Amino acid sequence: MGSEKILVVDDEPGMCQFLAIMLRKEGYQVRTASNGPEALEHVRSEEFHCILTDVKMPGMDGLELLDAVHELDATLPVVVMTAYASEKASVDAMNRGAFQYLEKHAKNDEIKLVIKNALNMKVVQSENVFLKRQLKKTQTNKEIIGSSEEMHRVFKMIDKVAETDSTIMIYGESGTGKELIAREMHYRSKRANGPFVSINCGALPKDLLESNLFGHIKGSFTGAVKDQAGLMQVAEGGSFFLDEVGEMSPATQVKLLRALQEREIIPVGGTKPIKINTRLIAATNADLEKDVREGKFRSDLYYRLNVIPIKLPPLRMRRDDIPILVDHFLKKLAGTTSMLKTIDKECMTILLRYDWPGNVRELENVMERAVILSDGNHLTSEDLPERVLRGDKRKGSLIIDCPEMTLEELEREYILKVLNYTGWQKKRASTILGINASTLYRKLQMFKLEGHLQGRDISVDDMSDEAIDEAA
Repeated sequence: MGSEKILVVDDEPGMCQFLAIMLRKEGYQVRTASNGPEALEHVRSEEFHCILTDVKMPGMDGLELLDAVHELDATLPVVVMTAYASEKASVDAMNRGAFQYLEKHAKNDEIKLVIKNALNMKVVQSENVFLKRQLKKTQTNKEIIGSSEEMHRVFKMIDKVAETDSTIMIYGESGTGKELIAREMHYRSKRANGPFVSINCGALPKDLLESNLFGHIKGSFTGAVKDQAGLMQVAEGGSFFLDEVGEMSPATQVKLLRALQEREIIPVGGTKPIKINTRLIAATNADLEKDVREGKFRSDLYYRLNVIPIKLPPLRMRRDDIPILVDHFLKKLAGTTSMLKTIDKECMTILLRYDWPGNVRELENVMERAVILSDGNHLTSEDLPERVLRGDKRKGSLIIDCPEMTLEELEREYILKVLNYTGWQKKRASTILGINASTLYRKLQMFKLEGHLQGRDISVDDMSDEAIDEAA
């Protein structure tokens, strides 16, 4: 006891003071409010374990407050009190989700018992939510597949930030699974019982995006035949996923910045701000830092969004995950074809060699095509599309097509390609090149690339093969 916080709401100062003193004597922390809107402000900014509210209040009454509170937190117990008890009012309050209905002249011991029971229920509900989140963490059928070092770093970051309310920015090429990551963070968070709402900024005309995000008032533009709530308002109490945020117009960027700073939005054509309680998760496949430098994206909005960045690696940078993903997609597709198909070694080698510009989404589409078009229960190279068989010729590929180069120049260029491809992870590069790390270091020296050894002050010639392997 002592950590529980109770909000007392009553327009009569004397009753507020009496209830606050009584509950504080029981060891509770107590906050008071004289009306419904003031109480809602407290609920939005603080965490409470129980609310005790009067029914008859000017403006927003206790039952309207009950509805509004449960939109913010459906698990928060609300005890309703009134000086004018009636059976109908009691039934109405309980039907609307009140924990209990009390008369103001109830004995102090009765009020204390009701509060104690409400707090016990809150504890049980919180434990259930926690257990659901823990179960979500350990579920075996999750869609985010990967055991590579790169994906382990992503999973570790999700574990750290999922339960916070911080704004998240997910970076990744198209098809890397940015929305899957956003959903995973939502369902692991304290907002898991709230809605998950998403919008792709690049999928809507820029003049309609603002209306979809913030809503609009009837008559604000042609076709606005009624008031429409924006998606950020629809996501109240949950998470809002804003994909391809770099596609926003400058005017919409200003409005989004205000929403993040003030936690409120103004519908198109409206003048009255609407408070929002949603966690924002944004994503982009663009280089926002570059867009900021070029004046295409507001720097103040960028820093507001980039509180916790998560970078998803492209599939070509985590090829170790391709066999695992292939197995996952084959099992998933077996549910629609009633046959679990296998894949031969040559076919897998081709899949591992391809650069996958469309990332995991492209791999899933290729596997679906192969399963549908194959005649037998064994996938071969003949079941793959031509582009995969040819290999990826786009920029960034390891293929070098320069017939004028000498063999030594080709070797130097290929080593550089592999090192750039692996992000200068020398151990990984030596594995792709088929040489040990000591040989790679000597070739770096031979090709006068030792400056890339990141300032190591020991000569490669002075190191044993074992020492070089260990350093790599």
